[in-house]
Amino acid sequence: VQLVESGGGLVQTGGSLRLSCAVSGIVARDAIINWYRQAPGEQREMVATITDYGLTNYADSVKDRFTISRDDVNNLVFLQMNNLKPEDTAVYYCNYGFDFWGQGTQVTVSS
Repeated sequence: VQLVESGGGLVQTGGSLRLSCAVSGIVARDAIINWYRQAPGEQREMVATITDYGLTNYADSVKDRFTISRDDVNNLVFLQMNNLKPEDTAVYYCNYGFDFWGQGTQVTVSS
């Protein structure tokens, strides 16, 4: 299983970014895929989840601003992030199960 994130960058407060997770070794639509993030000095926290049934779940801090979705043709999982805030600054990771993590992509939101 391999997960490769992309799409991070520097954005101003209120801006948007879309992160992508390219999934290989499994069929994303048959799996539970998560996005996590880790800010400097903080523990890694779950941001959003999409299940094999297409159900989604979000951390309270990102509800109504972030949207997780899937491209079943290309085996991709996305995280659309709108109305970004400085506290969203972190390394964002794609995750499957206990053992499989991407390398992370940095998101920095300037005030």
